[in-house]
Amino acid sequence: MNNALLVNSGWICLDDCRYHCMWDTVSLYLKEGYAVPQFHGKWPFSRFLFFQEPASALASFLNGVANLMMLRRYRSSVPTSCPMYQTCLNFAIVSINAWFWSTIFHTRDTAITEKMDYFCASAVILHSTYLCCVRTLGLRYPSVASAFGALLVLLFACHVSYLTLGRFDYSYNMLANASFGMVNLVWWLVWCLRRHSHQPYLWKCVLVVVLLQSLALLELLDFPPVFWVLDAHALWHFSTIPLNILFYSFLKDDSLYLLKVNSVHKLD
Repeated sequence: MNNALLVNSGWICLDDCRYHCMWDTVSLYLKEGYAVPQFHGKWPFSRFLFFQEPASALASFLNGVANLMMLRRYRSSVPTSCPMYQTCLNFAIVSINAWFWSTIFHTRDTAITEKMDYFCASAVILHSTYLCCVRTLGLRYPSVASAFGALLVLLFACHVSYLTLGRFDYSYNMLANASFGMVNLVWWLVWCLRRHSHQPYLWKCVLVVVLLQSLALLELLDFPPVFWVLDAHALWHFSTIPLNILFYSFLKDDSLYLLKVNSVHKLD
């Protein structure tokens, strides 16, 4: 391995020594017939170039690319006059930022990159909930969406402060994200099921939110990485790539539906 490449990517000598010592320990465990242990709460991964978790890093990068491509398709298909245009655009920016930090974190796990990965992931969940609020209530009651958005910003600030000022509470972080994920799931489902008869494209939204929560169960699977590269977390990230594409397809269809409805009302 080119030492200059490692150093330039943030690997210092101590980190490299820890990496090789980890694999020496794994070899001893395997030689003696013991189960492979986790190191600092993580399975050992075989480094590729300077990528610490190559499969998860690749999956995160592809998710980011999928978001970027679908954002460009959305902008080319939906006029800026659509009432949901800016909210969808902001959601895409928050999502791309989250996948950027996820790629960085899985490339090089440090205290800073870990926090940025977790915080940006929380921001996506909260913004998705805000997106749902704007679509279901905010178009008719803008003040409700504004107040709810302010509440979410306050909750996010408290969330980040709590995890930053003290010891990082992994259990709380998972519980908080799961709770907001369930709110997001139920809210979208109730709205979609009430309107699906005259908006047939809503099946896309239903499928996405249900599968996102279901596939998150992959995080509960705990097995040593296949070939020391592919683990449950990487599988989860790979599985979200087509869901990102499908969700943007729903946003595009829904935005065009809103424009059609608005134009009909104007004619009336």
